[in-house]
Amino acid sequence: MTTETTTTATTPATAAAVAASGEERAAGLRVEVRADGGWAAVCRLSDLVPGRGVAALLPDGRQIAVFRDRAGRTYAVGNRDPFTGAYVLSRGLLGSAGGRAFVASPLLKQRFDLATGRCLDDDAVSVPVYAVRTR
Repeated sequence: MTTETTTTATTPATAAAVAASGEERAAGLRVEVRADGGWAAVCRLSDLVPGRGVAALLPDGRQIAVFRDRAGRTYAVGNRDPFTGAYVLSRGLLGSAGGRAFVASPLLKQRFDLATGRCLDDDAVSVPVYAVRTR
């Protein structure tokens, strides 16, 4: 479950206090990924830098790439680039096309939709996607 709070700050001091309290809440939230019928904690939400990814290892040994976009949404896909076989998608660049968030492989630059795993550059290729929650 993702919790969002909207606050109107009227002074710089109030804005700083609101930002700090949001960061404190984010520091306590865990990012969990659904795998093998259960939820596995992979990192703290505060470990995810918006626009960047991290690699994580699931309990069964699979590698995933976990992302937080600049809007605060989290995603998880398989970390293996299907075009090269390298485990590098977590180091890819985030972007959007047609309102859909994607990660571009750092090697050959193919783009993968973060919600569906579908390659935007080759319809015959995809990466696994995983349900993500923060709590």
